[in-house]
Amino acid sequence: MSVSAESAFWFLPFVLPICFYVALTDLKDMRITNQAVLLLVAVFLIVGLIVMPLSTYGTRLIQLGLVLIIGIVLNAAGAVGAGDAKFAAAAAPYVAVGDLRLLIAIFAANLLAAFATHRLAKYTPLRRIAPEWKSWNVGWKFPMGLSLGGTLAIYLILGSMFGA
Repeated sequence: MSVSAESAFWFLPFVLPICFYVALTDLKDMRITNQAVLLLVAVFLIVGLIVMPLSTYGTRLIQLGLVLIIGIVLNAAGAVGAGDAKFAAAAAPYVAVGDLRLLIAIFAANLLAAFATHRLAKYTPLRRIAPEWKSWNVGWKFPMGLSLGGTLAIYLILGSMFGA
């Protein structure tokens, strides 16, 4: 992996609770809050400045801007939700460019697993565990925060164990 094991390790205790919160609020309310996205950015701005070389830090901030622009365009086209686009942008600086193919593979596997699990729970008695979740009643829409948060969490966990 291209990500630094040290930086991934330092990000983990701050990022994991945010990823869990994003997944839970998207399941419950079908929205990713601005507070969660801003907190994810703030963690990168503060912790990243401490644990990354300045050149890497600057490059990663550029990634945030580029992913945000792409997300705005995709949101305007109706391809992704606004919260999903903002979360992806906030998560972008945590990812080393050299790990992009790995990240896509993690996301694809995570998306399939999350979708299958959500649908299984939706159409079985498991739904009674959280009957008030809005994600049960929105047709074919899917709470992408479950997959996006999970992907970032898995990537950082793997990065802390197998990173450069």
